[in-house]
Amino acid sequence: MAYDMVKRIIDIIGSAAGLVALAPLFAVLGLLVKLDSPGPVCHRRRILQRGGNETDAYKFRTMIPHDEGFWQKHPDLWQEYQASFKLVNDPRLTRLGSVLRTTSLDELPQLLNVLKGEMSLVGPRMISPQELGKYGPLAHKLLSVKPGMTGLWQVSGRQHVSYEDRVALDMAYIDRRSLALDLKILLRTVLIVIRRKGAY
Repeated sequence: MAYDMVKRIIDIIGSAAGLVALAPLFAVLGLLVKLDSPGPVCHRRRILQRGGNETDAYKFRTMIPHDEGFWQKHPDLWQEYQASFKLVNDPRLTRLGSVLRTTSLDELPQLLNVLKGEMSLVGPRMISPQELGKYGPLAHKLLSVKPGMTGLWQVSGRQHVSYEDRVALDMAYIDRRSLALDLKILLRTVLIVIRRKGAY
């Protein structure tokens, strides 16, 4: 399919150029993460890629090191997390992590995932294996394409969109995907990140 071929070329050029151009910023952010709190610079989130295989998506670490008993201590937060796989006021966030989240700078290492072919610059939202059940009969459709660093969900309200609407937006993107739509989403993503809208 010509679209897939051109999209992959754009992904390779875009991610490679981004990694080179942003190398100084990566170094600075990595140092700040290390100085801000103990733990690794990057966090690896286990996600599903196209076809259902699992891989690690890279992010700058925004949380304190994992506490095995955290959810047992906070059952109310566990219920909130199970509903949307997000926490509005996550007590695990570090001081720097909050800034990285609201500016979306924590997601920049995913350019490496794009370069490796595990993700795309634009696509459905990446999900963890535990989330797949929320897609029900639409799960197979979701796994027919690569997850994206950005997508319709990110430019349609991000965290303010319900989980059900996130699923609907993922499906709408898969049905309508084209180079023109991808470009539109990339441009809108830049504006949203600059305005810090919808992220926490």
